[in-house]
Amino acid sequence: MAPDKHDMSYYLKCMQGGAMACGLTHTAIVTLDLIKCQRQIDPKLYKSLGEGISSVWNQNGVKGVTVGWLPTLIGYSLQGLAKFGFYEMFKDVYAKAAGDKAERFRVLGFALSSACAEVIADVLLCPFEAVKIRMQTSKYGTFPLKLNVAMNQILANEGKNGLYKGLA
Repeated sequence: MAPDKHDMSYYLKCMQGGAMACGLTHTAIVTLDLIKCQRQIDPKLYKSLGEGISSVWNQNGVKGVTVGWLPTLIGYSLQGLAKFGFYEMFKDVYAKAAGDKAERFRVLGFALSSACAEVIADVLLCPFEAVKIRMQTSKYGTFPLKLNVAMNQILANEGKNGLYKGLA
């Protein structure tokens, strides 16, 4: 069976869909992620998710419960773009490379495509996730909550490695 013919328009649609699927869903639950991250740092901080949300809301309002929303939106949008778009590209590349044996090694091609796309996705996500985690786990007021300021602070203090520690 010959692989489907895909063009750049198809890949771009996959990238758009991936960006929306991952970026919007992760951003929609940023408050849950905030409380989870804070509880991971200090398990005694809140007895429950509800108590955590109430406490953060009472202390800092909407701004408090949405900490990290922008790096989440950008980072996970980039991750989804890469996961969905590059997966489809790699499937076609590997199917073409396999030639008449493409159908026989289809599952292996899917696995390789997924792995390659995930590496790219993680490299794109990592700096934004590093900033988001730092925003969400630092005591309120001790770390910048604006994306560019926060990213620059990490770069100034730790260099580029500070943004990619999560890959290890």
